[in-house]
Amino acid sequence: MGNEESQGPQEKPPVRFGWIIGVMVRCMLNIWGVILFLRLSWITSQAGIVLTCIIILMSVSVTTVTALSISAIATNGRVVSGGVYFMISRSLGPEIGGPIGMVFSFANALACALNTVGFAEVVRDMMHELGAVMVDKVNDVRIVGAVTVTILLFITLAGMAWESKTQILFFLVLMLAFANYFVGTAVPPGIDKQAVGIFGYRGDIFIENLTPSFRGPEGSFFQMFAIFFPAATGIMSGANISGDLKDPATAIPKGTLMAIFWTTLSYLGIAVTIGGCVVRDASGNQSHLMTGNRTDGCVGLACNMGWNFTDCIESQSCEFGLANNVKVLGQASGFYYFMIAGVFAATLSSALGFLVSAPKIFQRLCKDKIYPYIIFFEKGYGKNNEPLRAYLLCYIIAMAFILIAELNTIAGLISNFFLCSYGLINLSCFHATITNSPGWRPSFKYYNKWTALFGTVMSVVLMFLLTWWAALVTFCIIIFLFGYVNYKKPKINWGSSVQASTYNMALSYSVSLTGVEDHVKNFRPQCLVLTGPPNQRPALVDFVGSFTKRISLMICGDIILDGKTQPQETTDSLDEWLNKRKVRSFYAALSAGNFRTGAKQLLQASGLGKLKPNTLVLGFKTNWRDSDPESIEDYISTIYDTFDYNYCLCILRMMDGLDISDDLEFEVNQGFEPDEDVENQDHQTNEEDTADDISDEGSSDQINTVFQNNQGKKTIDVYWIADDGGLKFLRTYW
Repeated sequence: MGNEESQGPQEKPPVRFGWIIGVMVRCMLNIWGVILFLRLSWITSQAGIVLTCIIILMSVSVTTVTALSISAIATNGRVVSGGVYFMISRSLGPEIGGPIGMVFSFANALACALNTVGFAEVVRDMMHELGAVMVDKVNDVRIVGAVTVTILLFITLAGMAWESKTQILFFLVLMLAFANYFVGTAVPPGIDKQAVGIFGYRGDIFIENLTPSFRGPEGSFFQMFAIFFPAATGIMSGANISGDLKDPATAIPKGTLMAIFWTTLSYLGIAVTIGGCVVRDASGNQSHLMTGNRTDGCVGLACNMGWNFTDCIESQSCEFGLANNVKVLGQASGFYYFMIAGVFAATLSSALGFLVSAPKIFQRLCKDKIYPYIIFFEKGYGKNNEPLRAYLLCYIIAMAFILIAELNTIAGLISNFFLCSYGLINLSCFHATITNSPGWRPSFKYYNKWTALFGTVMSVVLMFLLTWWAALVTFCIIIFLFGYVNYKKPKINWGSSVQASTYNMALSYSVSLTGVEDHVKNFRPQCLVLTGPPNQRPALVDFVGSFTKRISLMICGDIILDGKTQPQETTDSLDEWLNKRKVRSFYAALSAGNFRTGAKQLLQASGLGKLKPNTLVLGFKTNWRDSDPESIEDYISTIYDTFDYNYCLCILRMMDGLDISDDLEFEVNQGFEPDEDVENQDHQTNEEDTADDISDEGSSDQINTVFQNNQGKKTIDVYWIADDGGLKFLRTYW
């Protein structure tokens, strides 16, 4: 049998990636996107070299701090599929993780649309140069974008192995494009390049382009930042496929930080070099070359190089130069079509990466079943558990935004969503650190809680500085999703830092309360209620709840006789019964030899510090005539013990009694009648299945009592024992 099994065909293991291919290369490809080739030169002309470098460094500071937080979270425990959503939700809990999972999935789908539109713009321009016009400039972008994203969808549906091979090919093309660009800027330009404003490295051009020259309605520093920031958002690409990495805890920190380092150098290098060799305005007309040395009436820096672009500068009709031509990187490079290939590789690799990331995150969110109407998309297929349904959903969303066909508009929306995601990632790292959660032990030590807080504040501030109305809409969406999860309270326990924070706050307030002296103005009844299993005496629970009003301490005490122990399942079911009845109360079970002993132990040990009972509530001993003397003595002695321990005392008597165990069909094997004495109301049967009965019934049965109804006008008789106003007896007619 063993030999036959060993000779059988073995299924291939799923594809797993290391830190270079799986994280660093993937992040670099997603960071090098459409903004690099189609907008960085234009941003440099608008903001100048200095402000462009500041924009780059501001973006990188946000992403670097976020990468440090991601690295800390990724090395804090096992990271499976779901990437950033998985990290945030397991750190901050489902209330925050759920909304950010939805928002971040949507942001990745938008990023796919952004890069696809960038690719489509380049293809459209090439077609129009060749005279091939399908409809018009806008609709041609839509058509090319729709076809492109459909092809990318088929690549992702083929599996992660094919997607990874495609990304490696794109990476090699990009390296060739970068080499082609830097070599081209160093080669002395010819007449054709000079006509479009490219003059090689010159000090006067560099100095002229150092300062900003904002033009048009989009001419502002923060608008330039909003357009550029999506170029830095690819840092999550490695973390988003954490389920496909060999060792996520090692690969994510190393690969992400290395990708940020190399891409930052490339952005700064291109901004400085293109600003040092290209003038802002040029006509592209070779006849504007001046043959003599006369520069009278010539306007613009190109006059010093023998070119007269005055006419187009004054009429603001220049089509070339740094401020007017988004293809200037290709024109400045050594071979134009190598740069076009680089643009194709950058845009398509980024679009493909985001098209893979968004479904992976969304699939993990669906598997956690936080939101009920998206569970359909959790199903995975194949050995890599590919989310085919989520791929189709992301494809539809991307297609919808491709129809906008406006690169700058989509870039502004993406910046808002990604900044929100980065802010919450940093917040989760900061929150987990300050709460001193026992489960927060990241092996990555190069992070700091204050840098994480800085990243959170910077992300929020930038959201409002870029587009305040979009920031408000984003926060409203997150608050709505947060409110839904907080209201539904899914049965999920991930050991989040929110739980640790709740414990810390409760402990801190409880300790600080011990130093507060009692005062008559702050007196409130803090009740120890001897209910037995509370679901068997709901009237007693409701009676006390009617005056504790969820703002005062209430403990339901259950004295288990004959030294028996209560299963944890029974305790959990009774806690659940109290929660469903919306009674804010603790349930405390105690094992004792007799009723009085158990009551004394509860009177002495219940509560914590100032949060301890000051009132004991009993049910009236209806069957005192038929009870044995020992039972009566225990009941009376308990009343005396209550006064000895300086407790207030309430005794509830109802016409129909308190015990409803017969209505719940509990098996009572000790021969007690309903509404037995208080000692017997805390009984346990000898049968082992009694606990199961309590668990089953207590979680579902919610019998209405008179205390839950509107009483209207009733008569209350109050009797006083002495002139000092001491309350002795209260009788109510129901």
